[in-house]
Amino acid sequence: MGASPVTFTAAGSPGGPGGGAPPQLTHAYLQLHEPPNNGGTAAPGAKLGRIPFQFNPKELALTKTAKWKRDAQRNAKKSGVPEFTGSDPAKLTLEMFFDATATMDSSVVKRVEELFGCCVPTDASRQQKKGSPPWVVFHWGGMVGFPAFVASVNAKYTLFTPGGTPVRALCTVTLEEISGEQPGQNPTSGARAARDVHVVVAGDTLHSVAQRAYGRSGLWREIAEANDIDDPMRLRPGTALLVPALEELTDGRARGQ
Repeated sequence: MGASPVTFTAAGSPGGPGGGAPPQLTHAYLQLHEPPNNGGTAAPGAKLGRIPFQFNPKELALTKTAKWKRDAQRNAKKSGVPEFTGSDPAKLTLEMFFDATATMDSSVVKRVEELFGCCVPTDASRQQKKGSPPWVVFHWGGMVGFPAFVASVNAKYTLFTPGGTPVRALCTVTLEEISGEQPGQNPTSGARAARDVHVVVAGDTLHSVAQRAYGRSGLWREIAEANDIDDPMRLRPGTALLVPALEELTDGRARGQ
């Protein structure tokens, strides 16, 4: 489909060199969402709250890998032609530093517990008998990450009060994309069709996104319905759009009927 290999982007920020007020410091945060009720890869559910960065990250590490298969060739001097079998979901690794030396309280422990809580099912999903941890989206100013789940949290406490309460911690958090590009599936297998996520940049319209994804701009309404967009003329740069797979469009128009 038409998504960029790097699945999150930064929208332009006002101010800076050339005039205008300097940009204000904006703190990054992790926005938590309920997982979808249907258990699929639809848009995330209701907001659960956010985990703010006390200090903005110094770097962001993105990983995107492609999978290839190469069959061995007997009695041949060269190996077989590689065959592309799909792309793994993108991964974003970042560090979160927490410090409470000014107050010497338990706020650092609470933040770490919030991160660990992203690895266990939400109360609402348990009540629906479909236990699932929350979905997470990384935000930093105009930058909006892809819908993801927390794959791992590694917390290291580095300073303690005389009573043993941790007041400084360095946490390494890995987010894994929910909806990565997948290889083609047998339509009779009953598996959910692959979906894609497109991050809006300046100049994008639903028509242009549909043209890149399906080769038909007239399918923009399907993208609007999948993302509950009421006003297709207003697309905010940095917004992550769920792009349904062509096989999911069941109204017949995708197949030219």
